[in-house]
Amino acid sequence: MSASETALAGTGVPTARTVHANLTAPGLVEHALCRKEGRLSADGAFMAVTGVHTGRSVLDKFVVDDPEVHDRIWWGKVNQPMPVERFQGLAARVRAWLGERPVLFTQDLYAGADPAHRIRVRLVTTNAWHALFARNMFIRPPREELDGFTPDYTILHAPEFETDPARDGCRSGTCIALSFAARTVLIAGTSYAGEIKKSIFTVMNWLLPEHGVLPMHCSANLGKGGDTALFFGLSGTGKTTLSSDPERSLIGDDEHGWSDTGVFNFEGGCYAKVIKLSREAEPQIWDASHRFGVVLENVVGDDFGDLDLDDNSLTENTRSCYPLDFIPNAVRSGRGPVPKNVVMLTADAFGVLPPIARLSPAQAMYHFLSGYTARVAGTEKGLGKEPQATFSTCFGAPLPAAPPRGLRADAVRPDLEARRRLLAGEYRLDRRRLWHGQAHEHRAYPRPAAGGAGWIARQGGIREGPLFRPDDPEIPARRAGRGAEPARDLGGQGRL
Repeated sequence: MSASETALAGTGVPTARTVHANLTAPGLVEHALCRKEGRLSADGAFMAVTGVHTGRSVLDKFVVDDPEVHDRIWWGKVNQPMPVERFQGLAARVRAWLGERPVLFTQDLYAGADPAHRIRVRLVTTNAWHALFARNMFIRPPREELDGFTPDYTILHAPEFETDPARDGCRSGTCIALSFAARTVLIAGTSYAGEIKKSIFTVMNWLLPEHGVLPMHCSANLGKGGDTALFFGLSGTGKTTLSSDPERSLIGDDEHGWSDTGVFNFEGGCYAKVIKLSREAEPQIWDASHRFGVVLENVVGDDFGDLDLDDNSLTENTRSCYPLDFIPNAVRSGRGPVPKNVVMLTADAFGVLPPIARLSPAQAMYHFLSGYTARVAGTEKGLGKEPQATFSTCFGAPLPAAPPRGLRADAVRPDLEARRRLLAGEYRLDRRRLWHGQAHEHRAYPRPAAGGAGWIARQGGIREGPLFRPDDPEIPARRAGRGAEPARDLGGQGRL
């Protein structure tokens, strides 16, 4: 078997003329510059421009409606069904198109810092800078582990390939399609690199709950006393900023799992939003973003490569992608003990919640599942420049393929040193109550349904905490005189 055939083994892509497999940063940057994929900043970072797509194309995300997973998918506006035959046809065309490219780049990588909950990922892409992005973002295996590397999931990345809505059943020329049966991700018609990392986060969200692990859209860091803190939030709400603390060690900035033994990072890199980044406020992210090996996405610079991090002419969603070890005090193992502190970043731009509140365990569970927050400008295509209120379950509703199926809190204590796990069953939430300033405790009862012991949430009164006032008179007053309001779509999986 030739080197090219080995690099493409298991992907279904016909052997291309040249395949560059597992190049390191210097080789990838060299190819990217020779191919005019971008340019270098004055500090040596690679600057790429993604064109029309400067955020995730949430409305172009599809999950293949395979019979074995049909009843387990959280179908809706985000996880749209794609018939199996449509996916097979599209995948065949993408594979043939990739095989016709003169040059391809592949990367063999891990997702999951805990070896017990790790998957092997192979990326096939047409651009060197996208390969560098993936290499920075995921966990890089030692060289000796690349021999005989067999992927569990394959990402076929074809950013210049445009899908045909009539033929492929897509909404536009862009499509992100995931088949759990084929263990394949197709990304076509978008150069925004965030689609690569988030597609694997969706895969991990699908796989890990069956193994008793809670997948989390959060950052994590570790104190000097061994205390782990989690920061939940949607993209752009401050996870990377708050977790990159010189006084604490960074575990990861975006995607983690919570098992019986502690938390672990899914990734090996960071994807920091850098619009208006300053060295004084965020020195670690600043330093990491001004060096060779970094990918700067849609960041503006002058003719000399000096960066203008205040320039949002391309997008508000400017990004820096760098390996985790670019942060001096990062936890090299990507793992930490069971968390003692959990912070939920609501990005509440509308004054619905107090600026800061210490929640009781029941309140924390409620807010985790209801996920009142805001979608930040630029992080998704079409969001515009103003934040949009939304309910994003578990602070990551656009990302999982399966619905949250229940909540179990073990050994719940007032300091939130508790394990919160999504397990078998399901929850039903009255999201209107949160909007009207009312909070309700979730109580779990066995559901007498045929075939298993599921759980449902029943809601009862909850005692107010020291900083949380469910009966705050200002909240009803804000809505006084409005009369009945029709249901409004807030962009999540439910309606208000």
